[in-house]
Amino acid sequence: MNKISKTMSALLAALLFLVSACKTSTARNEDGSFTVDTTITQQELQEAISAAIADPLVQDLQVSLQSGYLSVIGIRQRLNDAGKTDTLSFRLDLSVSNSQLIASVSDAQIDNSPIDQARVDNWNQTIANRLSKIGQRNENNILQSVNITPEIVTMTWNVSR
Repeated sequence: MNKISKTMSALLAALLFLVSACKTSTARNEDGSFTVDTTITQQELQEAISAAIADPLVQDLQVSLQSGYLSVIGIRQRLNDAGKTDTLSFRLDLSVSNSQLIASVSDAQIDNSPIDQARVDNWNQTIANRLSKIGQRNENNILQSVNITPEIVTMTWNVSR
């Protein structure tokens, strides 16, 4: 009975991935765990990154998938003159360290002027947290890798029983 209960729990965890907003594929491993690939769409990325930036002055944020990284461009209204806008841009790399998603914003600029490092550090943390939540639906999930292609972002998880 205990083995059946564990198997059902693992299957339920895998099912949660299948009904989530992002697409998944699941494969059972020899040890009884599952490997789950979660794909994240460009729209989901744009929404998560916009929410992580949390700046009401940023508009029209666009995420472009490249080989190995994301390019992010948006328009930011000036605080002291809403009639004028500046271009916001940065590169976003995603990686995995100790089963945690790491977001690394680099070359962050507003109209060719560097963005404050404290703000960039905050973006790194909040972007990683938001993107992890898209894929991770169970505390037993262990992030193994993240892959960015010009078409899609794929996060590979190991789901244990």
